[in-house]
Amino acid sequence: MAYYQPTDLKKGVVVQIDNKPFKVIDYNQKVMGRGGSIVNVKLKNLIDGSVIPKTFKGQEKIDSAEVNNQTVQYLYSDGSDFFFMDPGTFEQFQLAADVVEEAKGYLKEGNELSLQFFDGRVINVELPKNVFLEVTYSEDVVKGDTTSSVLKDATLETGLVIKVPAFIKTGDIISVDTTTSEYRERKK
Repeated sequence: MAYYQPTDLKKGVVVQIDNKPFKVIDYNQKVMGRGGSIVNVKLKNLIDGSVIPKTFKGQEKIDSAEVNNQTVQYLYSDGSDFFFMDPGTFEQFQLAADVVEEAKGYLKEGNELSLQFFDGRVINVELPKNVFLEVTYSEDVVKGDTTSSVLKDATLETGLVIKVPAFIKTGDIISVDTTTSEYRERKK
């Protein structure tokens, strides 16, 4: 197994603590006089999403975590499970709804996405930054309320409800930011 020194823990590095994968999201190093240095980091648990602060001193060794990404294609959901396929081998597998969590509002049949694996199990569904989805319902605008600053609710084909500008109509295809659930643009 590979190890990191405390000064190697830059943002984005994935380490293993107590057999759980953590990603460094903040890094701060303090150099002491003769005592060496202290490294303070914030770590995000890649399994449950919790964030913890941790301090490392001097020559401590921190285990690296073996996290693998795999590109998959979303097939369908039966309500309790979500079904995916490896586009290279055509092998199909399923994930429980609690693993997919917030990603389900962006999953459209046929879309490709990335799954993160740790110890042979999926720990994270990694979506593309933006996805295009069809508006299946939105209120008609009142004449005169067509400025872009007026927002209204729109239901998308996946069931997700977001705020969109007043000029968006049912049937429009729009780009949605998967990290903020915000409208980006209408597909031309």
